[in-house]
Amino acid sequence: MSIAASRKIVVTQRFFDDRSLAYLRAHGCTVDLAPPPPGKGDGDLDMETLCRLLNGAAGWIVGHARVTRPLLEALPGLRVIARRGVGYDRVDVTAARDLGRVVTIAAGGNDDAVADHTIGLMIAVARRFRESQLAMQAGDWSILNGHDLCERTVGLVGLGRIGKSVVRRLSGFDAKVLVHTRSPDADYAARTGIHYVDLPELLRRSDFVSLHAPLTPATRFLVDAPALATMKKGGFLINTARGGLVDDAALLAALTSGHLGGAGLDVFVSEGDPAYAPVSEALLALPNVVATPHAGASSHEGLARTNLVAARSVVAVLNGETPPPGTVVADGR
Repeated sequence: MSIAASRKIVVTQRFFDDRSLAYLRAHGCTVDLAPPPPGKGDGDLDMETLCRLLNGAAGWIVGHARVTRPLLEALPGLRVIARRGVGYDRVDVTAARDLGRVVTIAAGGNDDAVADHTIGLMIAVARRFRESQLAMQAGDWSILNGHDLCERTVGLVGLGRIGKSVVRRLSGFDAKVLVHTRSPDADYAARTGIHYVDLPELLRRSDFVSLHAPLTPATRFLVDAPALATMKKGGFLINTARGGLVDDAALLAALTSGHLGGAGLDVFVSEGDPAYAPVSEALLALPNVVATPHAGASSHEGLARTNLVAARSVVAVLNGETPPPGTVVADGR
């Protein structure tokens, strides 16, 4: 392999900023920007297309494409796969280790962007922003009374970097924060005033339930029909984590029945399972659902941060060095 080919980096994401591009080039990398077609993501690219784009690449900065064992086997020169995000449920990390590759995530890069998005969805759905605008567009300027976030009880399922960023923001709303996590930290609770509870208690007591957990076989459909039935009548569900955490069909039923007051959704089951597309369409049609297209991390500032973390991770691996703290999720070197 030539020196140039050994430093070739392919980026299959949009919005790769000049600073991150300059960082890669300053460290001897050649960069191929290969964003997907308009209206598509790199998760829509088939294996043949990905193999063509990644031919001769040593590094890949990727969004939502599936990184499978067959794909990695077809690309023996690909040394590092850097997710421009923090989830890696679409990456076969076992295969990456087996085949001697490194997989990184952009740890810490999108915490603030997703936390801001979470709070925005809470306020938007509780204050009935979408319902009000739809009514006004139809000529009805009647005032729709909503609910405050201030001094309400908010339950967070998961307490990683993003969850903790949400906790900081909620302190400004004087909210009571309940947390369900596998790893409670008593010192953190003492500093912040949060309360650790089990999931049934969190669902039962919270006015807002916000999800911040990874998607694993153990957490798939963590919030199912029985869990939704446990939530307060009129409560709000916020999901900026992964679509598979919630059974969207059960959520649709809980919303249409009037049991829940509304939902703020940035992720959907249909992202990974096309059979759920009709359910997503039905959720989007509800006036008490405020939705975005997995855009929680996609502020200009957030993308610039995650781009740079990914770029630094790639360069570190190619140089035989240790990537930034918290970024490595598989290391087969």
